[in-house]
Amino acid sequence: MTFILTSSPCVVGCPDMNPANGLAEAVRQALPPVPRALFVCSDPDTPERTDGFAEDMRHCFRTAGIRFAEYTVLDGRNAGDAERLIRGAELVILAGGHVPTQQAFFQRIGLSRLLQGFPGTVFGISAGSMNAARLVYAQPELPGEAVDPGFSRFIEGLGLTETMIWPHFQESRHHVIDGLRLLEDISLPDSLGHTFYALPDGSYLLGRDGRETFFGECWRLRDGALEQVSGDGGRLAL
Repeated sequence: MTFILTSSPCVVGCPDMNPANGLAEAVRQALPPVPRALFVCSDPDTPERTDGFAEDMRHCFRTAGIRFAEYTVLDGRNAGDAERLIRGAELVILAGGHVPTQQAFFQRIGLSRLLQGFPGTVFGISAGSMNAARLVYAQPELPGEAVDPGFSRFIEGLGLTETMIWPHFQESRHHVIDGLRLLEDISLPDSLGHTFYALPDGSYLLGRDGRETFFGECWRLRDGALEQVSGDGGRLAL
């Protein structure tokens, strides 16, 4: 399996694939000329939103010169066909969205099991990239989550990687949730005993043949400290 885990694959403000850091070339190299693609939703119960996002991603890949032999959406409407759809795909796209909602759907369809031994490429977007990890750092995102003692910030993921990703860092590092600063008051304290890699849009993690490399700007949160470990145009091998 090859996986490409992005913050966002798109140019800010439009659904074209971001040319930064060689993403389009990495995607083309990972795929057959005309792949069969499966878009896996983040929320199984919002079909109109899912279909719109799926079409944006079809456009995104098209601008990188990639057209699909098949392009199917997997959500609550056809969840019972998950195994057949995964087996027939060469590219599995994991949508962005609300991390716990998406992970609950992944568990419902047994996606972790279905991806074991998958010979194709998994492409993650935002929440989909976060949920690819074995242990997922699910940051508070919605009002009430930061102060809810029952909200689990660490949840079981797909197990494609040990690397925990924080996407959209150029914006989300400044977010305030329930009166708490996401970076200083929540994520840095949560990094005690853990390591998170924060990516701005345009950066991504490529995993292939047991090796993982970040491309583009990347920040590391570990044991309460934040440091930049790669710049735009750079790379970091793990």
